[in-house]
Amino acid sequence: MDVTVRAYEDFAVGQSFPYGKKLMTAEEIIRFAKKFDPQPMHLDDEAGKASLLGGMAASGWHTCGIFMQLAFEAFVKNSTAQGAPGVDDLRWKRPVHAGDELSGSSTVLQKRVLRSRPHIGLVTFRHIITNQRSETVMELENSILFALRDPQTGADA
Repeated sequence: MDVTVRAYEDFAVGQSFPYGKKLMTAEEIIRFAKKFDPQPMHLDDEAGKASLLGGMAASGWHTCGIFMQLAFEAFVKNSTAQGAPGVDDLRWKRPVHAGDELSGSSTVLQKRVLRSRPHIGLVTFRHIITNQRSETVMELENSILFALRDPQTGADA
């Protein structure tokens, strides 16, 4: 396997992966909302102002998609990722408005090799997504499955 590919063994508890940045535009927010979450506060500034969001805001599901894009570029791309069994403790903490620049990081909380599939390891992350003011807009935990580089060791490296 190519050494530039990140495998299970390359993750360490406490290790953090910073994200790049993503500028949110009104056009993107509206386009996503029209297709996937057409609630008024995601489509119109006046409706957004009349809501708890203080103006037109991105759907939380749009923010999830942006998180996935940022996390992919930060550490999933060029890895042995095999998918994820789910997401835990997803929280939308603040609205995301047009002009917000999203970033954040993913931190390894724990890891273990699967007993049933000793060539696969499960790495649990805490993901924090922030805006340009360093305010948390979304947080979640999830585990991602990664193939081991050397399944013969079976070690929790």
